[in-house]
Amino acid sequence: MFELKKTVAGLTIMTGMAGAVPAWADDGIVRHSAGKFPIASSIEVPAGASTIYLSGMGAPVQDKKADPHTLAAYGDTQAQTFAALLRIQDELKKLGLGMGDVVQMHIYMVDDPKLGKLDFDGMMKAYTQFYGTDKQLNLPVRSAFGVARLANPGWLVEIEVIAVRIPAK
Repeated sequence: MFELKKTVAGLTIMTGMAGAVPAWADDGIVRHSAGKFPIASSIEVPAGASTIYLSGMGAPVQDKKADPHTLAAYGDTQAQTFAALLRIQDELKKLGLGMGDVVQMHIYMVDDPKLGKLDFDGMMKAYTQFYGTDKQLNLPVRSAFGVARLANPGWLVEIEVIAVRIPAK
């Protein structure tokens, strides 16, 4: 009887979620859509997969003439997000993985002093160059956080990801 209740409860939850039709990839990962927003609402990873945790990464210096502890060295939120995601893409490539193997992403942001607030729109403009397009439909679950400060005072953004490697069949 308990199993029946658990199954019915699970079906009730899934049918109540917007865009809850899961997408199964060839690798066995199941991504549940969050609707039109370019993230997954949840992800199921098959048994036997390896989990890879990448450390938080910010943008590399863009303007070598600027002090590397200033915003001028790294650019605005959009530029920093794009550059940080490129770094992540490069690190994943070294491991034989790609951006489609990312299952979870945390984006830490500080207020842009020029705007006096978080530049969520700028972050999304860069993010959608990697996810939610025809190029990459394997969306990660994602959280974006506003924080007081990051380790490098020139950074507006730091991103960490978790990726999954599915064993070859």
